[in-house]
Amino acid sequence: MTLVWRHLPRAWCLVTSPRIPKPCLSLSVGASWTSVTKLHLHTKPRMPPCDFTPERYQSLAYNRVLEIHKQHLSPVATAYFQKPLLLHQGHMEWLFDSEGNRYLDFYSGIVTVSVGHCHPKVNAVAQKQLGRLWHTSPVFFHPPIHEYAEKLSALLPEPLKVIFLMNSGSEANDLAMLMARAHSHNTDIISFRGAYHGCSPYTLGLTNVGPYKMALPGGLGCQSTMCPDVFRGPWGGSHCRDSPVQTIRKCDCAPDCCQAKDQYIEQFKDTLDTSVAKSIAGFFAEPIQGVNGFVQYPKGFLKEAFKLVRERGGVCITDEVQTGFGRLGSHFWGFQTHDVLPDIVTMAKGIGNGFPMAAVVTTPEIAKSLANCLLHFTTFGGSPMACAIGSAVLEVIKEENLQKNSQEVGTYMLLKFAKLRDEFEIVGDIRGKGLMIGIEMVQDKVSRQPLPCEEVNQIHEDCKHMGLLVGRGGIFSQTFRVAPPMCITKPEVDFAVEVFRSALIQHMERRAK
Repeated sequence: MTLVWRHLPRAWCLVTSPRIPKPCLSLSVGASWTSVTKLHLHTKPRMPPCDFTPERYQSLAYNRVLEIHKQHLSPVATAYFQKPLLLHQGHMEWLFDSEGNRYLDFYSGIVTVSVGHCHPKVNAVAQKQLGRLWHTSPVFFHPPIHEYAEKLSALLPEPLKVIFLMNSGSEANDLAMLMARAHSHNTDIISFRGAYHGCSPYTLGLTNVGPYKMALPGGLGCQSTMCPDVFRGPWGGSHCRDSPVQTIRKCDCAPDCCQAKDQYIEQFKDTLDTSVAKSIAGFFAEPIQGVNGFVQYPKGFLKEAFKLVRERGGVCITDEVQTGFGRLGSHFWGFQTHDVLPDIVTMAKGIGNGFPMAAVVTTPEIAKSLANCLLHFTTFGGSPMACAIGSAVLEVIKEENLQKNSQEVGTYMLLKFAKLRDEFEIVGDIRGKGLMIGIEMVQDKVSRQPLPCEEVNQIHEDCKHMGLLVGRGGIFSQTFRVAPPMCITKPEVDFAVEVFRSALIQHMERRAK
């Protein structure tokens, strides 16, 4: 297929109706407008309508923002794109930048916005609580805190009923590490290579993605083990993972007997036999790896790994920071998709729809072990504001059937993206579950070598120019991470898939020149 290029003048498109975009002249600073989309220099998929009118941007000029950022904010380069986006406003699955451009958000602020940007119900609850009481600290009680604890505990199986409210995923995983060691009286904790569990000084020991590692000593008592990645790892194939889309690698596994799982379990046993003490504190696992590009494990792996860990005296911790709250569709929690019951569950991100909130949930026995060791205290964890918002998020997920939407729309999207894998040699793998989808880019399907970063960058830029925002992940930043808010619709998926397809066509044309 040949892409037809249409040379257009640089112009603005003013949406005077949510359904009928009309071209117009450039807007002056004082002009009023509803929703705008800048035309790029080629034919691109038509963006679905949006019935929201953003406010006119009247804050800092873009160059001033860049200047302040350079002078006063972290020098660590984290912003996407050659020209970082200056976002102004959000509504459900949409984001608007300072120039009035509209974007379909398929990354949710790093898998954080669960029910939609500025969801009306969540907004109303937050505003009401803001006018009543912001902060108490744990030395006082306030009903929203206890109401939330009761609602959250009802969503978890016995005996996971004791909740520690925190502020972030890193803080939650810090506490879970402490709990595991306090309860087991052991030190060693195992996590997968490719795992991301935070970048606080404590959790950096669990995180095994190269750029987060430091030359300085750290990570005492933390050991890594092979990630059972059925696409990039040494074993795995077309029957191994819990996903509507399997890897194109062939395997001889039967539906109920995964040979790759058995081989990865042998590697796990080798770690237990050589790299840790005879008795261990615990094992951390994301049900689907997040930062590593939404990597899935063979069916049955976690169940056997949990058994081995418990035989060594350790506790099993699932990190649900990205996978929880219905995002995977088939189940509310990621650990349920593996048919396991962890001893500790950590959660954050989607729990507050972007508001700083996290939690650790464990058993009464493990909670008591921690209480016997120290007075655990957090000033801001479980604030009235966070808990009121957290309750509203749970209500919206239930009232709007967002878990079901994740299942139906996510499966629809997975199957759509799988067709691109069949069409383009550089799309190596499509994987995931619900609204957590990885698109791994390769030089070719035989070698599975990562597509060079500069090429992935250009595809990423092209998607942004056409109005689609997606994330990045993988050890080599070679995987696109697709995780939209759970309110997403099938027409919006169709647009996203067409944008990605257009970006791939443009890339192949660049390669051919």
